[in-house]
Amino acid sequence: MIKLTHAIFGVATIFFSMASIAQQQPAYVLYNAKGKKADFSKMLQALAEKDILLFGEYHNNPISHWLQLKVTKALGQKKPLVLAAEMFEKDNQQALNKYLAGEYDAKALAANARLWTNYKTDYAPLVNYAKENKLAFVASNIPRRYATMVAKDGFAALDTLPLAEKAWIAPLPVAYDGNLPGYKNMIAMMGGHGGENLPKAQAIKDATMAYFSLQAWQPGRLLIHYNGSYHSDNYDGIMWYLLKANPVLRIATISTVSQKDISKLEKEHLGKADFIICVDDDMTTTF
Repeated sequence: MIKLTHAIFGVATIFFSMASIAQQQPAYVLYNAKGKKADFSKMLQALAEKDILLFGEYHNNPISHWLQLKVTKALGQKKPLVLAAEMFEKDNQQALNKYLAGEYDAKALAANARLWTNYKTDYAPLVNYAKENKLAFVASNIPRRYATMVAKDGFAALDTLPLAEKAWIAPLPVAYDGNLPGYKNMIAMMGGHGGENLPKAQAIKDATMAYFSLQAWQPGRLLIHYNGSYHSDNYDGIMWYLLKANPVLRIATISTVSQKDISKLEKEHLGKADFIICVDDDMTTTF
């Protein structure tokens, strides 16, 4: 009996030690713009007061995607929602609408829309949430082929498109400020390769996502837009176009960053967004 008691005690000690280690190594930490740890519930309260939330993700980060779904479901309990995403190009809106209406099944959606390779694991849960709750889901992005045209030949290349295809893009000509930090940094990161048209291709995406988000947003509702963090970091990109069109919009931003040590937000990430998801850089990826 004594030996059995010792054995049970030993197993219990190991279990609680492992639990303690797990608690000391979280997968992520939530920070505010100033680098102070943020409370999830208080964040939700703040977000529910906004008109638009730009949720910046790392496309292959499972923590980003998990929190997108968790935040969306929680906010859906507080306020009527409209969802929108970079991951769907505007010319695929009809196919997406048919899926939401139950006219297409998942197989038909995949056959009629250009879904990202990680759609099933990372974005299908959001689309299915919209379907189950009868929410609009906006395909907000410019068709990739047109952004490629801009990267090669500038905005003028879009003038050659038929009128019907221009309906999938923000109205032309689009405003552009090449001195915005995000666009200047693109050129710097590429070492000058790609020239001045590279940030213009980014800008036409930002302008289009902002335009179609505004088309779908209604007062009293919260529009949640899912996009790569770079499209909304530092209150730039999509947000610049949103505020240019409607300066009184109440917009919140979330960004995702990765660090080796997540116990303190690194200086370079301060001010990137209202709330920053700091993920351990050992985190596995979805692709």
